[in-house]
Amino acid sequence: MNVLVACEESQVVCLAFRELGHNAFSCDLLPCSGGHPEWHFQEDMFKIIENNGGITQSGETIHIIGEWDLMIAHPPCTYLSVSGARWYYHPEDKHLPIEQRRPHPNFPNRAKDREEAKAFFLKVAHVSIKRIAIENPVGIMNTLWRKPDQIVQPYMFGDEATKTTCLWLRGLPLLRATKIVAKGERVVLSSGKSLPKWYSDSFNTKISTEMRRTLRSKTFQGMARAMASQWSNYILDIAAYEGNLF
Repeated sequence: MNVLVACEESQVVCLAFRELGHNAFSCDLLPCSGGHPEWHFQEDMFKIIENNGGITQSGETIHIIGEWDLMIAHPPCTYLSVSGARWYYHPEDKHLPIEQRRPHPNFPNRAKDREEAKAFFLKVAHVSIKRIAIENPVGIMNTLWRKPDQIVQPYMFGDEATKTTCLWLRGLPLLRATKIVAKGERVVLSSGKSLPKWYSDSFNTKISTEMRRTLRSKTFQGMARAMASQWSNYILDIAAYEGNLF
């Protein structure tokens, strides 16, 4: 199958499909960190979709035969997730109705950034590829667009960690849990609030901002493998039933 994993520089999902023999490529404006630039388009995802390929990070021109059979997309969630909501309004205006609150002094353009992120998400959701999955944390798209088809956790697929992950699906079945394990270690902050340790580690100021962002957006291996095996088997079964060969 031809698989495009959009907005993914880590190549975790891309490599899971590659391990099963599929013609999978990652795509992101950032260079890949997964070690396979020959399978990475450092380009606008919509150009890659329109042109059925492009120039990989390694400099090779790739054009797929046929069409994209599946797209899995991870749109940037910085301005869409509920965890970032506190940065929209002035901290002194909590007592006021939302429409009367001032922008946050450190992030005065947050509302504009959110509108752009929302428009990008919806553009991703309406690409012409027949089967798509969009992954994002709980956020405003749950109400501004529609509720996700499924919410999954890494601990459902063998990784001892909690990361509430929403999936919006088109032409794909829900993921089935493969190995339910413990929910993973948590860190209790001075405020009394607890966070998953892997997420808490992403706030380490000794690493770069880009690295912290990458850690927070990571896709766990177990979930990536479940996507690759379950969704590719589903599509291939349909193709076999309809008499179509890849």
